[in-house]
Amino acid sequence: MKVKTKLFLLLLSYILVSSACVYIVLPEDIDLSGGIGQGTGPRLWNAVVTGVTETEEGGLHIDLAIQNDMGDWSTMHAVEGEPAMLTTSDGKTTPCDVVFVGTGGHRLAPGFQMRGYTAEENGELIIQPLYVECKGVTPSAGSKLTIDYVAFSGILDDYDPEANESEGTLELNLDEVVTDLSYPVATPIEGLIQDAGGSITGLSENVVTLLDAQRADTGFQFTWENFNPTKFPLKTHIGIPPVIGSDGILYGLYETLDLAPIPLTPSNARTEWTTEVAVPQDVTGLYILLSVESNKPRTYKNYVLDITDK
Repeated sequence: MKVKTKLFLLLLSYILVSSACVYIVLPEDIDLSGGIGQGTGPRLWNAVVTGVTETEEGGLHIDLAIQNDMGDWSTMHAVEGEPAMLTTSDGKTTPCDVVFVGTGGHRLAPGFQMRGYTAEENGELIIQPLYVECKGVTPSAGSKLTIDYVAFSGILDDYDPEANESEGTLELNLDEVVTDLSYPVATPIEGLIQDAGGSITGLSENVVTLLDAQRADTGFQFTWENFNPTKFPLKTHIGIPPVIGSDGILYGLYETLDLAPIPLTPSNARTEWTTEVAVPQDVTGLYILLSVESNKPRTYKNYVLDITDK
């Protein structure tokens, strides 16, 4: 019995020492589209002040831009029903009840920044800029603004859309106004932006490809193709992909991705369909923020497609 015990201890020691020297080599073709890391620092959303003015009613209007520093695709919005807080240099705090801060429901690519999004008002599409207004306050040196927010990051699962939730606070110094931001890329990430014509593998090995991107009277029309290599007819949902360009506005009203009509692709066949997004003619430097149904139904990975030449 003692001999067996000694042999066991020797074997255990060998395993522990050997495992200390083991490392894992990731395969070269690993798919990082669902999340791209940016080092080991904190994961958060940031914001910068792009303008501070006085309203006609005698309040404070603060324009801002938000940047996704989560290291992953992420959507965010200010905590609903909670005011932003303005603190002046004398320590006095004032609640700011008018708060339009968020991504409009869309997931924004890591390293991207934006200053507004498409929204709906009285049945019409509008451009909602990001801003905060504080009533009864005038601009003064040394003022700071804080905005609590919630974010949801990573692969979107429509069965659990609030998975990977995080909370944070945007802290803004109103003396630091930045007017020369470059949109939409704030921090370039290698391998994030893909050529528009590349093929993307989605649900059940179906392959989605952007065949064409054309300017239309009211914006863009995209022609998509799905190839289905399986034995059964299938759909690969992509919603109605939005775009973001050099003006920092995220164009395209958000809706649940599988609500957009997508044709059924027969077995071992190809199917084409089109989507449209309203974009002013003078907006350039555009990228498509594409979500493709992958892994399982109603679960989406995200991709940036480069259409800056359109």
